[in-house]
Amino acid sequence: MASVTIQGVKKNFGDVSILHGVDIDIQDGSFTVLVGPSGCGKSTLLRMIAGLEQINGGEIRIGDKRVNDLPPKERDIAMVFQNYALYPHMTVRDNMAFSLALAKTDKATIDTKVQRAAEILALVPLLDRYPRQLSGGQRQRVAMGRAIVRDPQVFLFDEPLSNLDAKLRVAMRSEIKELHQRLKTTSVYVTHDQIEAMTMGDKIVVMRDGRIEQTGSPLELYDRPANQFVAGFIGSPAMNFLPGTLRHAGGGVAEVELRDGTRLPAPLGSGGQNGQSVVYGTRPEHLTLGSTGIPSKVAVLEPTGMDTFVACRHEGTELSAVFRERHDFAPGTLIHLQPDLARAHLFDAGTGQRLVA
Repeated sequence: MASVTIQGVKKNFGDVSILHGVDIDIQDGSFTVLVGPSGCGKSTLLRMIAGLEQINGGEIRIGDKRVNDLPPKERDIAMVFQNYALYPHMTVRDNMAFSLALAKTDKATIDTKVQRAAEILALVPLLDRYPRQLSGGQRQRVAMGRAIVRDPQVFLFDEPLSNLDAKLRVAMRSEIKELHQRLKTTSVYVTHDQIEAMTMGDKIVVMRDGRIEQTGSPLELYDRPANQFVAGFIGSPAMNFLPGTLRHAGGGVAEVELRDGTRLPAPLGSGGQNGQSVVYGTRPEHLTLGSTGIPSKVAVLEPTGMDTFVACRHEGTELSAVFRERHDFAPGTLIHLQPDLARAHLFDAGTGQRLVA
C-alpha cells in the first residue's frame, strides 16, 4: 500500500488546457473518489496516475517514488476499467492469472493468488467459464479479481459500474466497499454519480472544468459545501436555490428578501452585507410545511411509499420538497415551505461562494 501525492498537475491537449494545476493528497489505505460532471478532467487525472496519459506539468508520487516518467507497469498500480477489458478467448481463471503469467510468476503462486481472489469475490464456480458466459456484474468481479491478484500498491477504478443496471450498481457498490475494507489497499475511484461518491468514499474530490472545487468527507461536503456548485452537485434530489437580496433589520436580524417580496430569516451562521445579492439554498429534505414561508404551487406529487416527493414552483423557480409524511396535494395547490435555518445556506450571487459569518 502507498499514498498518492498529486502536486500542481497540469494537462493540455494541444492548445486546450484540461487540468489547471491540481493538488490532492491521497492517504495510504484510503478510498478517494473523484467526482464531477462529464468533461471535468477526472478520468484524465486517473489515467495520468496510471501512466496512460502524459503529464504536462507538476508531479505525481506513489509512496516516495516520483512516477511522472515511469511506464504503467513500473508504477505498481492495478486499474479496473468501465468496459471490463477481459480477453474473450480466455477463461475466468486465465484472465485473472494473465498479468502474473506475463511476469513469469511460478504456477503455484499464480494458483494460490487466483484462488484467493476468486474466494473473496465469489468467483470459484465460474473459474472455467468464458466472459461471454457471464453477466455484467460477474464480468466486473473478474476484472476486479484480475486487479487483486497483482497485489498492487494502488487500485484505480474508472467508472466501473456505469455499464450495469441500477439494481446491480447498488449491489456492486457494496461489494467494492467491502473489498476495500478487507484489503485496505489505497483506492482512487472515478465517477460522475454523486450517490456512488457519497456512499463509497472516505474522501471526495469534487472537480469542475479541470479544477478542484472542494475536498472533504461525504458529510462535510453535504453539510458545509464551499460553494453553490458543490451544494447543487452533492445530494439527491439536488439543493433548491432561490435568488434574493440580503436585508439587515434592526437588532442585527438578517433576512433574505426573495424576488416576490417574501422574506425569510437568514440561515444560522451565514454572513454577507446589507443589500448584497445572494442565493438562498435549502435541501428538499430540509423543508417543512407551515403557515408561512416560501409560497409554492404544487406541480407534481410523487409518493414513493417511504417518502413523498413534491415538485413545486415559486415565481418561476423550480423547487423540490421531500416529506416523510404522506400527502395528497392536487396540482396547483398553494403550500408554504419553511426551511430549516440550521441546515440552509447563503451564497454570493456573483461568485457562488458560501457566505459564512
